[in-house]
Amino acid sequence: MQKRKLGFTDMEITTIGFGAWAVGGGNWKWGWGSQDDAESVAAIQKGLDLGINWIDTAAAYGLGHSEEMVRKAIRGHRGQIYIATKCGLVWDDPSTGTVYNRLKGWSVRQEAENSLRRLGVDIIDLYQIHWPKPDADLEEGWTEIARLVKEGKIRYAGVSNFSLEQIKRAQKIHPVASLQPEYSLLERSVERELLKYCAEQQIGIIAYSPMASGLLTGKYTRETIESIASNDWRRNFSVHFREPMLTANLAFIEKLGQIASRFDRSLGELAVAWVLQRNEMTAAIVGARRPNQIEQIVPATDWQIPVDVIAEINVLLAEREAQFKA
Repeated sequence: MQKRKLGFTDMEITTIGFGAWAVGGGNWKWGWGSQDDAESVAAIQKGLDLGINWIDTAAAYGLGHSEEMVRKAIRGHRGQIYIATKCGLVWDDPSTGTVYNRLKGWSVRQEAENSLRRLGVDIIDLYQIHWPKPDADLEEGWTEIARLVKEGKIRYAGVSNFSLEQIKRAQKIHPVASLQPEYSLLERSVERELLKYCAEQQIGIIAYSPMASGLLTGKYTRETIESIASNDWRRNFSVHFREPMLTANLAFIEKLGQIASRFDRSLGELAVAWVLQRNEMTAAIVGARRPNQIEQIVPATDWQIPVDVIAEINVLLAEREAQFKA
């Protein structure tokens, strides 16, 4: 599997990383519905068997449960893989499934210590602020992460969902190793300024939701979307799964599927390969709940989409965007 250097770091990561959001289960507000733990561990281990060398998780995923599943899955493999996790989303009462933002220094340290314990590791390879909220506490939280790097509990520090201005504020305190933004054929706002800036500053870019939370796998229709479990966050919170975007998205996806089929590839492979064709992009996070899901997407790492096909996709993108401007 192809590898790329993560920004200025010494970490050579595979262009696909295993995303452990869904394996946290459905017992919290932003969960993906019920999840079998044995399948979670098997899915992660299948990814490792296929050559993936890094896992992205977060303390908030399943209120610590995702990190615990990662610990089980990596037993005996720690020396061959990198672990990325996040802070800044915390909870008080697990029974409510509710999380909230906090970036106080003492809280960031407490979260890091808890993640080290749940993951069963001595050092976190990439520790990221999940969301830059509250904005007023950004500097305090990042300063504490810098201390944790100096103490050897964190190897590199990254950010997720940050604006350009927020990245610049963090860099005044400690180098930003990576940015983790949402990026897919359906979500391209990062192209406006962040991709260019990160490339210039040697900040690695790790895209999350390259398949738009599953919508770009092609397995969803209007009917299957309506049957999504009530404890799946997409049912109530994803704009791409609801009108006014849904109709345009489904039409766009149908045309993309036709392109993928010409190459005997899945729509998911096309979606991930499209993200990875950007020179600024280091890697993409691919979430999976079962071994066969990650197995189906890994071939995207070796697919260089032809230039004329990229041009064809650009026409479809322009048509989709025109619908929202009309």
